[in-house]
Amino acid sequence: MKIAYFEAFAGASGNMILGAILDAGLELERLQEGLRALPLTGYTISATKVKKRGIAGTFVDVKVEGPQEERRLPDIERIILESALPERVKTLSLKAFRRLAEAEAKVHNIPVEEVHFHEVGAVDAIVDVVGSILGLELLGVEEVYVSPLHLGYGMVKSAHGLLPVPAPATMELIKGVPVYGWDVEAELLTPTGAAILTTLACSFGSPPPFKLEKLGYGAGFWDLPFPNLLRLGIGEKEAAGYEEDYVTVLEANIDDMNPQWFDHLMERLLEAGALDAYLSPIQMKKGRPGVKLGVIVQEEKLGPVLDAIFRESTTIGVRAYRAKRWKLEREEIPVLTPFGEVKVKVARRGGQILNIAPEYEDCRKLAKEKGVALKEVYQAALGEARKRMRECQDGAI
Repeated sequence: MKIAYFEAFAGASGNMILGAILDAGLELERLQEGLRALPLTGYTISATKVKKRGIAGTFVDVKVEGPQEERRLPDIERIILESALPERVKTLSLKAFRRLAEAEAKVHNIPVEEVHFHEVGAVDAIVDVVGSILGLELLGVEEVYVSPLHLGYGMVKSAHGLLPVPAPATMELIKGVPVYGWDVEAELLTPTGAAILTTLACSFGSPPPFKLEKLGYGAGFWDLPFPNLLRLGIGEKEAAGYEEDYVTVLEANIDDMNPQWFDHLMERLLEAGALDAYLSPIQMKKGRPGVKLGVIVQEEKLGPVLDAIFRESTTIGVRAYRAKRWKLEREEIPVLTPFGEVKVKVARRGGQILNIAPEYEDCRKLAKEKGVALKEVYQAALGEARKRMRECQDGAI
């Protein structure tokens, strides 16, 4: 599988993403030919080799001929939908502009359909968004990974006047994304750049293992204390057979809580969206025995889970850190046993089955209903699952 990894050490903008793609080997003529599928005229696109702090990259310039009308989201969606672009490019381009519109709508407290895109909806931004997605498609990229995003600070001119950097719409778009660097007075990450990368990225952080084949640098307009470039690496993903993502791990030390309450706390945490919750015995200060509460949660569920911890436990503080996970590919299949239907989890790596586990609660429920031992239901479900796997795949457990 071919993947792309963007290193945003100087932030990212639409034209920097395009520049990196062209610098990595996509011919400008091929990109221009692909963009002709859009019912859009009145622009030219050029690519120039430049140097930023001694490192060569490609600067892309989209020049718009004459005044352009302000566009709302439905106008841009119509342009994309009426095009002859590949369906995947259409879908991702529509998603990127929808996210931009939702961010602007939230900032200005207006309906999404009423957002005037101004500079974001101009022809050059349509070319940046669609061109970037199309360019990666033309290079055969199937997955995109992105480093943490460098932001910058200061003020930037817009159709609404001076706005703080990062722009309010940019801040909406990067919620839940690792960011850093309010250390350079410049708009390093633009709304268009944020929309493209957050729409395409499988994850932010380190890339999965891959064999680097192509390398490109997309140049920004400004000269900065460091190279104003967006680096792009493209190559074949190593077939590790694992899925990867990031989670937040929460911890709290508790020494003053009725132990009878912990069962209730664990139930509330799982209901709030925690992936897992666990308790570890610890020895605290002054020799007091205590319990360390651990909770694994995805970023989007962090708020409800934190609320459950503070509401249902006696802790007054929670620690947090980000952790990477490697997971086996998994699926859930139903099997029919003499006692009834049981869901079974099947875990694979590279197509090879490594684990089969009947769902405990299903087995427990059937054992109670049928008046049989829990282990009988479990073994029956496991046997049926193995039989089904043998019928479907060589080398099954």
